[in-house]
Parts: sequence; C-alpha cells; structure tokens
Amino acid sequence: MKSLDTSTLQSRLPLVPIPPESEKRLKELGGDLMNLYRVMGHNPKMLAGWIEFAYSLRRDCTTPRVLRELMILRGAQVCNSAYEWSQHLRMGREAGVTEAQIQNLQFWRESPHYSAPERAALAFMESVMACDTSDETVDELKKHFNPSEIIELVFTAAFYAMVPRFLNAMRVPIEPADMFGAAGAGAGSP
Repeated sequence: MKSLDTSTLQSRLPLVPIPPESEKRLKELGGDLMNLYRVMGHNPKMLAGWIEFAYSLRRDCTTPRVLRELMILRGAQVCNSAYEWSQHLRMGREAGVTEAQIQNLQFWRESPHYSAPERAALAFMESVMACDTSDETVDELKKHFNPSEIIELVFTAAFYAMVPRFLNAMRVPIEPADMFGAAGAGAGSP
C-alpha cells in the first residue's frame, strides 16, 4: 500500500491542547487524547461534534465491529492514509480482524478470507470512496443486512471516507507506537 507517511511531515496546523470540555468527554468515553484531536482543537465546536458522531458509530451499532473495522481499513488503503491505517489496524485486531484478512485486504475479491456479508460491505465501502454506488452494490448489501444495519454501514462508510481525507489534508502526525501500550489503541481512535 502506497501511503502518506505523516510521521516525517510537519502537521499543517500546530498541535494544540484539547479543549477541556472535549478532553473530559473523551475520558468519559474511554478515549485516547490523540493528535487528531489536537489538530481539531483549533475548532472546539467541530471537535465536539466529531467526538459524539464517531463514538455513536463506535458504540451504538448492531453490525459486527469486525465488519466495520474491515471497511475502515479498506478506506484507509484506498485513501493512502497511514494515520488511519495505524489507528484502525490496532482496533481491527482487537475487534477480531484476522492477520489473513489484514494481509489480503487489497485482494478481498479473490481471497477466501472474507464472508459474503464482509464482501458486500467492502464493495460498498469502495463504492462510497469512489462516489459511485450502484444499485447492484446496495442490492448485495440488502441480501445480508436489514435496513437499520444498512444505515449503520452507510454512516460508517461515509464518515470513514471523510476521516482519512481530513487526516491527510492536515498531515496529522502518527503518535509514537508506545502511546497506546502493547494492546494498541483503545476505543479512542478516530
């Protein structure tokens, strides 16, 4: 995967302290105080909205977390977002994404490591990333998910189409590997 390695690039906006209200909310949610939020801290209202929406996607969905993490990881690949990949690689593993799925993600169509619902969700994610979602792609989702679950997947795909674009545009620097401990990033990742 060709990626934008932000670890050696200067952030386009300086990292600032996370506003106290957002820091408090992140701690309530069990979130990490990441560089993403330190860039967004320049606009406290936007940061507060981001936190609530992101955590709603993270905590209030009924679709399997592993499925949504696969979608997010594929979006990170498509957008060449090293930051997104680094954060969600840890989260995906914690959710149950297998090493075989990680290694074969670019080749998910040919790989035997994905279920039919995962394939439908990955095809949908790619279509959202390309701004070209066909009826056939949505019809395949309908074979595996009910309308409420489809809405969750639409919001997941749409939000995580935006996230890597924000990260890459602002060159948000990746945190040191040891910031999140041996277990990796917790629920506080983007």
